[in-house]
Amino acid sequence: MENRTRVVSLMFLLVFLPGSFRAQDDTRIVHEGIVNAPVDQVWAAFTTVEGLESWMAAHATIELKIGGRMKTQYDPKGTVDDAKAIENTILSYEPLRMLSIKVAKAPDTFPFPNAIKNMWTIVYFTPEGDKTTRVREVSMGFGNDNESKKMREFFNRGNAFTLQKLQKRFALKADAK
Repeated sequence: MENRTRVVSLMFLLVFLPGSFRAQDDTRIVHEGIVNAPVDQVWAAFTTVEGLESWMAAHATIELKIGGRMKTQYDPKGTVDDAKAIENTILSYEPLRMLSIKVAKAPDTFPFPNAIKNMWTIVYFTPEGDKTTRVREVSMGFGNDNESKKMREFFNRGNAFTLQKLQKRFALKADAK
């Protein structure tokens, strides 16, 4: 009887779980590109105030630790603590390799206040030689409701733009040499 229970359990896993994982993977957003800078410089662009303010936001703060906060403000007239700022929680990181974040506070005018509660993003940093880095950004946690679908499209466009800004930031630095 014990073997039969194991067989039934195994059949359940083989039949039902792969579909569940596949359904979740279908909603993720993935953007990937090569940045013309060594991995330590690209990592610093994401994990230091100077780095974030050099390409992503007008104002930023970051506490690089589990549970730490990354606050960004795109408006030069704003602050990282005002209603238009974005606050992310750092979920995990591996220095020079991976950073995962989740929005803790969206701007007060963000059009997807419910859907954002389930989303998180992982950024991978992979050296491609001494002078270039592959950046891969994966955002997950999108639902099938209308708000989540609209937010997914919003972030699909926004994340592609963000990666282009990062690439441009280091392309400009290379051109200045």
